Amino acid sequence: SGELTVSSAVPMIMGANIGTTVTNTLASLAHATKALEFRRAFAAATCHDFFNFMSVMTLLPLEIVTRVISGAGILERIAGTVSKWTVGSDDITYNSPFKEAFKYGKESVKHSIEYFAKSEQAVFVLLTVIGCAIILLTLTLIVKCMRGIVVQHMERYVNRILGSGGLVAIMVGIVLTVMVQSSSITTSILVPLAGAGALKLKQIYPITLGANIGTTVTALLATMAVGSETAEAARQIALVHLSFNLLGILIWYVPSLGLAEWFAVFATRHKKWALIYVVALFYGLPALIVLVAGAG
Repeated sequence: SGELTVSSAVPMIMGANIGTTVTNTLASLAHATKALEFRRAFAAATCHDFFNFMSVMTLLPLEIVTRVISGAGILERIAGTVSKWTVGSDDITYNSPFKEAFKYGKESVKHSIEYFAKSEQAVFVLLTVIGCAIILLTLTLIVKCMRGIVVQHMERYVNRILGSGGLVAIMVGIVLTVMVQSSSITTSILVPLAGAGALKLKQIYPITLGANIGTTVTALLATMAVGSETAEAARQIALVHLSFNLLGILIWYVPSLGLAEWFAVFATRHKKWALIYVVALFYGLPALIVLVAGAG
């Protein structure tokens, strides 16, 4: 629409990549009562966190420096080049059945709340509270179901597929995420599998990276329906997301595993730091940045 420039969107996309990891980190806290399960689950969750944090710490300064030098950041330039190749493609739309089901559920809950709460503000507050409760309940049930069903019947088949190598696991992550249209769903399902011991961290990590790539397809599909006058800018922004994840994998494929394993051991011994980590980095730090920016 022209309301946002591509250069302004780049750091926002990086922030969105970090923000989406909070779901699987919250899912790992459901294992906190069992030390061994919690260590495995927390490592599986935070490897995604550390990958995104390190990618941002590397690529954001690089983007800023290259923008100052050449007028366009490296991600913006790569995405701009690729977007020029794709402008003119036929319109493509994809309606995820999962998103449609969630939308129907949300509207049903909202209509039920409106019978009891008349003000619009009260409706949205109650909708938020009920939504959080449903998320926590769902994550708890996922942990129990995965522990009881997957470990007994699917461990052998999962290990056979993922034992083929990191590239295959990345492709599995891409396909799963494209199907459900959410990297959070893919990675959150992996957490209880790791906690139960069905999957190892080295198997989960490439699936997580694949999920990071797969989640970019949603935006790419959305740009196919954009009019010709703004198609190039829209696709460029979507391709920035894809470029960011691909470059991040090339740079940080291995190191974040060691950090996740170390922090998982530390958090298992001092569980309060796991909660502090989630609250401080995903809620406190963004709030602090917004306050400082507002004061400036």
